[in-house]
Amino acid sequence: MKIESLHVGMKVRHPHHGIGVVKSITEHTAEIRFDDATRTVAPETSGMEAAEARAAVSGLEMPLGQFIEQTAKAVVAELGIEKSGDVVEQLASRWHGGRMVLYPADASLQSKEVPLDVFFHKIVMVRNNLRVLEQKINSHDKLTDADKVEMQQYITRSYGSLTTFNILFKDKQDQFKGAE
Repeated sequence: MKIESLHVGMKVRHPHHGIGVVKSITEHTAEIRFDDATRTVAPETSGMEAAEARAAVSGLEMPLGQFIEQTAKAVVAELGIEKSGDVVEQLASRWHGGRMVLYPADASLQSKEVPLDVFFHKIVMVRNNLRVLEQKINSHDKLTDADKVEMQQYITRSYGSLTTFNILFKDKQDQFKGAE
């Protein structure tokens, strides 16, 4: 492995010492913290290799800005995070431009008015965060299946509590669903 390909914080695999983390780099060696000790290693002669996935973008035939934009859009889509305009598109048309007004029981207090698209955006973000939480629980490697089922039940109950807001959604597939 070439010294130029190392960076501080990088995980590496040494044939004799196992997995380590690069702590510092000099011209020909690197200080690497392994489980048992910190060692000075010459990467080019040690048989060491990267221990984490690496990517190289070569021969890229598009402007960097366009590449970054496409990558960001893919990440946003994968995480289920929408732009505010996307959220408003999910709002049933009869509510576009609408307002929600909350009146306190005490008439001497001021009421609160909120644009429905702002309120709806917050509801959609709750839904998206519940979905991400659900994915993290299901993919967690230290939770037992029983723990996952128990936590999943709380998420399902949360969805059920939020079904009141289904009237705001244009499409049925975007609505909250509790236990069926």
